Amino acid sequence: MEDQLEFLPKIPRQYKISKVIKRNGQVVQFDPEKITNAIFKAAVEAQGSNRQLSVQLTEKAIRMLQQTCPSHSLPTVEEIQDIIEKALIENGHARTAKAFILYRAERARLREKKESALVVEDNVPYKLVWKSYVWNVDHGCDTVENLNRLVRSGDWKKLVMDSERHYNSEIRKVSQDLLKRKGEVRLMLIAGPSSSGKTTTTLKIGERLKEEGISFVILNCDNYFKSLEHHPKDEYGDYDFEGPEALDLPLINEHLQTLMKGKPVRMPIYDFKTGLHRYSDTLLHLEKNEILLIDSLHGLYPPLSESVAPEQKFRFYIEAICQIKDLSGNFVRWTDLRMLRRMIRDSHQRGCEPSRTVGHWHYVRRSEKRHIVPYIHTADSVFNGSLPYELPVHKTFLEKSLPEIIKKYDRDPKKMDASIRTHRVQKLLRSLSPFPDVRFIPKDSFLREFIGGSAYQY
Repeated sequence: MEDQLEFLPKIPRQYKISKVIKRNGQVVQFDPEKITNAIFKAAVEAQGSNRQLSVQLTEKAIRMLQQTCPSHSLPTVEEIQDIIEKALIENGHARTAKAFILYRAERARLREKKESALVVEDNVPYKLVWKSYVWNVDHGCDTVENLNRLVRSGDWKKLVMDSERHYNSEIRKVSQDLLKRKGEVRLMLIAGPSSSGKTTTTLKIGERLKEEGISFVILNCDNYFKSLEHHPKDEYGDYDFEGPEALDLPLINEHLQTLMKGKPVRMPIYDFKTGLHRYSDTLLHLEKNEILLIDSLHGLYPPLSESVAPEQKFRFYIEAICQIKDLSGNFVRWTDLRMLRRMIRDSHQRGCEPSRTVGHWHYVRRSEKRHIVPYIHTADSVFNGSLPYELPVHKTFLEKSLPEIIKKYDRDPKKMDASIRTHRVQKLLRSLSPFPDVRFIPKDSFLREFIGGSAYQY
């Protein structure tokens, strides 16, 4: 059956699937001919030469894909290749299937080798920045105008679903990177600046590892903050607990060393509302086959985990890489997006008024520049923790509170930085159409870490 050489014209494109998502997130036109060529190349490797059969198998693969792919979503290249393998095997072409699988594995190896080098120049992961921007362009949400158009047209629901799906697919990729070092890595450090989405991302990676049979234990470094009595106040009664010195680093390293030896540690608890540090009755224990996950601003800061050998660590960095242009044609500042998130979260979860978060933000920025950004190049993986649809959501929660914040800081010459930031984000939020319904945001979305209503317990 695979011994005749026949060439046919391209298959007519009469399928409900019109576009596919490439590995870099780019959306392109669906071309059935590419499936035929892939099958035929594999058939040739298996000593076959019947192109007409490759066309027939393409038709079967596409029918299978249309049955499994939801009408509201776009298939990825990986999903299409999975379906090709299934179609070949189910239709009795084991040799061709094997050749296709081997070819796919080799292409993956070459692609991995090409992309394995984490390029960070001037402390900016330019490759990831570009990929994020391309994704936004392809999904029509690269500018405030386009984002508003999606909100007004009713297409915002699709944007929410596509954004969440893309985020979760990136979680799977990071988990796979970690799994390649299975048996070696004992500690995964998830780092990133304030409100970049570290906590939920940590939980989601943990879920993914569990699906792969990897047990994990989460250690929350927030519980290692020193009590406020050990921190000096500034003239506004504010504390600088953004730097690594706000954490009890000797205690963290003592606990890490103890856990790596398989011994239990008694966990501390930090109460953000009272500012007090105390010990709980909870014991944390790490088995030999388990990985410890740590979510911390300063996960890349060397003294945080110096008691653990470098080869036992996997360093993961997350940043809110918001690649959306405002009405002036400038990209929204990543730090402004994170400040908006923190204003909402601090108000709901930590009893802190949004104005105080803005007034405190200079501490956040100072610490990021000193203790976080300089170490990005040491990360094994860098992750984009922004959602293209979230700016209108922040408008819903914060726009009404901004005039009072502006009034407060405009009168204080010592808080000029807070005044400038508030004016800037107010201008941004005013330019956005309001988000129609926050109830549509999935309960497991990492955005829920800030706006509330999450399926996770923080």
